[in-house]
Amino acid sequence: MPYYVSPEQMMQDKAEYARKGIAKGRSLAALEYADGIMIAAENPSSSLSKISEIYDRLAFAGVGKYSEFENLRKSGIRYADIKGYTYSREDVTGKSLANAYSQVIGTIFTREIKPLEVEILVVEVGDTPERNSMYHILFDGSISDYHQYAVIGGHAEIVNGFLKEQYKDGASLREALALCKRALEKTNDNKTIKPEHLEVAILDRHIEGRKFRRLLAPELRQLLEQA
Repeated sequence: MPYYVSPEQMMQDKAEYARKGIAKGRSLAALEYADGIMIAAENPSSSLSKISEIYDRLAFAGVGKYSEFENLRKSGIRYADIKGYTYSREDVTGKSLANAYSQVIGTIFTREIKPLEVEILVVEVGDTPERNSMYHILFDGSISDYHQYAVIGGHAEIVNGFLKEQYKDGASLREALALCKRALEKTNDNKTIKPEHLEVAILDRHIEGRKFRRLLAPELRQLLEQA
């Protein structure tokens, strides 16, 4: 008799495997502030980025296995470039990109033996706060949309709980940065995260053209001192 595993058991094992891989990584948070959306993560590496630009108003963030979400990032850039060139730049939206990611990740989870050990976040800044969007795609392709803030990665429930109590609409950039830093420190026994170990980027709706901008350690240090 050949060895048989029920489909339900196989999917459950895949999900458990993916969760264990993702739980090893540090949390990443995105939250809305007065001028746009900020994304922050603890990342001691200066060369391996968890956060990057995808298109004019879009940013990508990933946690889990770096090589896997890096491939997803590159494929997202190709998707956005081709769609923007073929149709119009306005047709490249966070919703369409998130749906494309959801299909790819879901197909891999269903058909391949090994699932992707990743969670990703697609963030789009709108002309007004009401038009901001944040989409969270899980390792099995399931997709959720969030407003105000979103957290992915290991110990996300701790960061979510803290932001639920402390988050306020209309915060300035320095207030949002200080809040996000405190939230991420909750997963590290309240140990202080140095500015050079923070990876932070913003989507600022007031910037002309491409809205994405990275905040480097000197600027982070200055903003945190002011906060």
